[in-house]
Amino acid sequence: MRKPAYNRVILKLSGEAMAGNRGFGIDQEVIESIALQIKEVIEYQVQVAVVVGGGNIWRGANAGSKGMDRATADYMGMLATVINALALQDALERNDVDTRVQTAVEMQQVAEPYIRRRALRHLEKGRVVIFAGGTGNPYFSTDTTAALRAAEIEAEVILLAKGKVDAVYDSDPLTNPDAYKFTELSYIEVINQGLGVMDSTAASLCMDNKIELIVFGLNLGNIKKVILGEKIGTIIRGG
Repeated sequence: MRKPAYNRVILKLSGEAMAGNRGFGIDQEVIESIALQIKEVIEYQVQVAVVVGGGNIWRGANAGSKGMDRATADYMGMLATVINALALQDALERNDVDTRVQTAVEMQQVAEPYIRRRALRHLEKGRVVIFAGGTGNPYFSTDTTAALRAAEIEAEVILLAKGKVDAVYDSDPLTNPDAYKFTELSYIEVINQGLGVMDSTAASLCMDNKIELIVFGLNLGNIKKVILGEKIGTIIRGG
């Protein structure tokens, strides 16, 4: 068995990725595919934590821009991430992967509260930990959650799995066939060029804590390829 390039990772899944081609809601086939890919990685003794978005169900920023109280809209988005987390947990456990969901917004009937030491203990025991509920605060994205949790649990890399694109481009490759694909970037370049990989708060957190970020497409087998050190997508590191 090949040696993995990383021992502890954060997998960031956007809500859109979980919706598949439907564009909204949860695509069970996509969830099943993600669960099987995570199971492959676990077999290499890699510790995996997952941060899920909620954009396939609710986008707080969009609702806030249309007049809804922004904090209320963001709390609704946090609840959407819990729905996605539970769906992924169910798929993982149906494939015999021991999983725990921890939420930043406490809801004891469905998940554990986020406790750093408990999360680390789960990871050390080989369990997948899914972080839901964002940071528990409005005005912060799930990208920022991924950066924050990666720093807290001392993850070596954030794997940013995209549903529709396979790397970072200088413009939208879905509308511009001549879009330039980056293979490597620094966080300063991401921020200065406004490349939209993640918000500036998340990028700054990653930069300050020297956390690598790999952006790649959520195609079958890609998570394993990244874990084994294959060069796919775009890697972001440094200042």
